[in-house]
Formats: sequence, structure tokens, C-alpha cells
Amino acid sequence: MTHLFLTTVAHTRTSPVRHSFEHRSCSWLIDLADVDERGRSRGLPVGLRAVVRFRSRDHLGDPRCGWLDNVARFAATHGVQLGGGSVVALTNGRTLGHVFNPITLYWCHDAEGQLACVIAEVHNTYGQRHAYLLEPDARGVADAEKAFYVSPFNDVSGRYRMSVPPPTDRLDVTVVLHRDGERPFVATWRGEQVAGGLDLVRAIMRLPLANWLVSARIRWHGIKLWRRLPVQPRPSHRQELV
Repeated sequence: MTHLFLTTVAHTRTSPVRHSFEHRSCSWLIDLADVDERGRSRGLPVGLRAVVRFRSRDHLGDPRCGWLDNVARFAATHGVQLGGGSVVALTNGRTLGHVFNPITLYWCHDAEGQLACVIAEVHNTYGQRHAYLLEPDARGVADAEKAFYVSPFNDVSGRYRMSVPPPTDRLDVTVVLHRDGERPFVATWRGEQVAGGLDLVRAIMRLPLANWLVSARIRWHGIKLWRRLPVQPRPSHRQELV
């Protein structure tokens, strides 16, 4: 099972200055069991398998191990046993030798097919990553203490509220940072599954540059904020390697 989504990502910063942006991109929803040791997804059309890769070393865990194994091991270290259940990830694929995933979401199921947890894996532009294990309620909402330096203009204080309902033919994810009774940062990740035809052609044409554009846009907005906000010290961070 591999599906391509045309997405819109929006960020809104409300404090101490207001700044917002929105851009279009592409994301893949893939079953990790379909990804082989070379990062090729069997759910992709043959012509795309050589262009789009999903490599374990681009994500959490030991780069020498399989991606699915790493996710299951991470869940187990947090007390969630998947028992061989399926894991579906929403992520960007590596194209033209580059990938950047500000966030990858994993919907992890147990052996009976029930949702056991959601893992939110966050990457920053310093080459670091951190994963949050979430146990959403019936609405798909979960809270997590912020523990990772993402923006140079935001420290690691506060608490996230994430709305992460499993995607269907539509995607609707929201991440809100709560701090001191305020909501200084809100991000949304929304989109629709590409069914085929002309929309699929347009999406595939957009794929080769999608990762480069994400990286460039983040840095461009960082430059604009650098003129207006003080840079917060970046604490040391230990990567998850389980």
C-alpha cells in the first residue's frame, strides 16, 4: 500500500512576533512492510522505484537495521508491543539524492489490527531528530511535552497538542504548541490523495524538487525571522538509537 498525497503545509507563529507561511508539497503514505532493504517500496509503480527511496538511515533507530524493525523497537522501549502489526508512515521520499522530513508520522497497529500508538518523528535543519510516542484519544488527539530544539527562535519549553487522525483519502494533521497559556506556534499538514490521471502526472513532476524546496523555504523564513527575533541557545541532543 503506497499512496501519494498533494499537501499544503502551513505554519503560524503568533508570539513574540507574528509570522506565517503556506506552501504546497507532496507526501507518501506507505506501509513499511512494503519497503525492501534498498529503500524501494513495492507499492510504487516500477518506473518510480528507482527515483523515490525510503531508507532506514533517514529515520529513527539503527541505520544498519530495517526501518520497520526500528519503529517496532522504539515503540517497545516505550512500553508498546506491536506484535508484528502493520506500521503506516506519512513521509517524504528521497529523490535526487536528497530528503528532508520536518515530520514523519507513523500509525502503528497491534497484531489484531488496532491502533496501538502514533509516533511523531521530528527533524531539524541541524541534522538532529527526535521521536515522540503518542497515544491518541478517540478523536486522534494526543499531548506531548516538547523535548526537541526545532527552531532557533523557540526554546524547548511548552507542550504540544497534536491532532493525528489516520489518513483516508484526505489528510488533516495539526500541531499546536502551548506555552504559558498561549499558542505561540501552530502547524497544519493537509492534503488529498492523488487518485491518478492528470493529477498524478502533475504530482510526479513536482516530486524531484519537493525536498529541495522544503529545505530552501525553511531556511528562507529563518533568515526573515533572524532579523526580528533573538536566537535561542541550542541544547545538546542525543539521537534515538534503539
